[in-house]
Amino acid sequence: MLTFPHRSIPRRIPVYNEVALLLFATSIIGLVALRLRQPVIVAYILIGIVAGPSVLDWVSGHESMELLAEIGVTILLFVVGLKLDLNLVRKLGAVALATGLGQLAFTIVIGFAIAMLMDMGWVRALYVAVALTFSSTIIIVKLLSDKREIDSLHGRIAMGFLIVQDIAVVVAMMIIGTQGGGGADQGSWLMQLGEVLAKVAGMGLLVGLLMRFVLPRLLRWMAASQELLLVFAIAWGTSLAAGGEWLGFTKEVGAFLAGFSLASLPFREAINARLASLRDFLLLFFFVHLGTQLDISALGAEVPAALALSAFVLVGNPLIVMAIMGFMGYRKRTGFLAGLTVAQISEFSIIFIAMGVAVGHVDPAALGLVTLVGLLTITASTYMILYSQQLYGLFERWLGVFERRDPFRERAAEDVPPAVDVLVMGVGRYGRRLGERLMDEGLTVLGVDFDPTVISQRGERLPVLFGDVEDKEFVAHLPLSSARWVISTLRDPEVDRSLVRSLRELGFAGRVAATAHSEDEASRLRDVGADDIFRPFRDAADHAAERIVASCRT
Repeated sequence: MLTFPHRSIPRRIPVYNEVALLLFATSIIGLVALRLRQPVIVAYILIGIVAGPSVLDWVSGHESMELLAEIGVTILLFVVGLKLDLNLVRKLGAVALATGLGQLAFTIVIGFAIAMLMDMGWVRALYVAVALTFSSTIIIVKLLSDKREIDSLHGRIAMGFLIVQDIAVVVAMMIIGTQGGGGADQGSWLMQLGEVLAKVAGMGLLVGLLMRFVLPRLLRWMAASQELLLVFAIAWGTSLAAGGEWLGFTKEVGAFLAGFSLASLPFREAINARLASLRDFLLLFFFVHLGTQLDISALGAEVPAALALSAFVLVGNPLIVMAIMGFMGYRKRTGFLAGLTVAQISEFSIIFIAMGVAVGHVDPAALGLVTLVGLLTITASTYMILYSQQLYGLFERWLGVFERRDPFRERAAEDVPPAVDVLVMGVGRYGRRLGERLMDEGLTVLGVDFDPTVISQRGERLPVLFGDVEDKEFVAHLPLSSARWVISTLRDPEVDRSLVRSLRELGFAGRVAATAHSEDEASRLRDVGADDIFRPFRDAADHAAERIVASCRT
């Protein structure tokens, strides 16, 4: 498992008091990170460095901290297995696999070359290069969800290749978990790889039998109590983690298989919801423990390498994704937004290097190097994703090289009807109902939505076109010359304002309406040129009140 060499420090205060102090300090630093719109992982590592022997030297209960860190990593891998959505990879098909595997391959090759140019040994260079390939699913999902882009085209593609990355990191951990201290020659590595594959196959067969004949019935019994269901999930994850270590690989592999064994059961969402907070809490101890083991004086020598590798991750990884997606027929904007999601390394990158340190393949300084790269790239990429639209506007003129002359996967013109009366942007419950009512009155209506699942509704009453209304090029392909109304029912005020501006810049002469949920939103929409503002909740309440009053007067 993950063990870090640490100094023997005499116990000065009880471990309980140390943990209480660390939790309080972490909550304060975490609040600062939150105000700066940073992931709390950054705060966790920083508080670990501050609390460690290099600064305040608070921590002496390393054994207790290490145990909590091990359980946190176990639950993290359990949740990864639990949420492994192979159907999403299958649905995206070549896109997820080509982008995911292509990004992995190119990042490893280029990262290895950069590391070798820095005079690293080939083993250390390979470990660092592999660590640079993994992006943080937790951070990306949080940021895309906050921006309401998780169901957009680039969001779904990003989730697809992140799943490919999650599978790759588990495979990498399996390989490392079979290695003994001190390294091995190539023939030995091949034998050990064959051995671990045989062990994993055997364990997978056992888990498969349990999935088929035991776990469904057992989970139904456990689900009678939500508390018992949570306890069983943790027990199952830690038990298979211990079993994985007993078989000669790692706790992480066993924990992943434990989660995967429950992924197809109807109780996985309930388990995941209850484990998410526990996972985040226990991972705090992993990153704090990691921070306490970092020697700041030794980190200084790694700063030049960390800056160079961070620049590669922040710029090189997005360029790799843009090149692959452009070749596959996506527009430059889609490739750019999806590419930004890989402009950081993951918590798995740090865990991966820590495993390399634990088996003696790399020195502890490599862990400090990758941790520095993690701090730099997570901090910078967070702002890159938050301000992705502004960045795209800044670099758009130079991104044409990443787009085919015919971006056939997003070509909209062939599917657009020649003329419509009304365009409805956003076909959720409100937008679809509005469109259908307009069709009842004899108007021709076309819905537009960026959620690929709406394509399955083409056979229904309201015709729906797939596309992203934030893309001005896409909007230009719509039948604006015939449309008398463009109505946005999107729930993001920033997207609504961007759409209104694009329509006016394209010379749309009809009327533009948008939905708003506050007077401030409505005022901003009017400022950029919206003609009418719909207030769904207020309008619905007014309509309901009118019906109630009318019924009382009859």
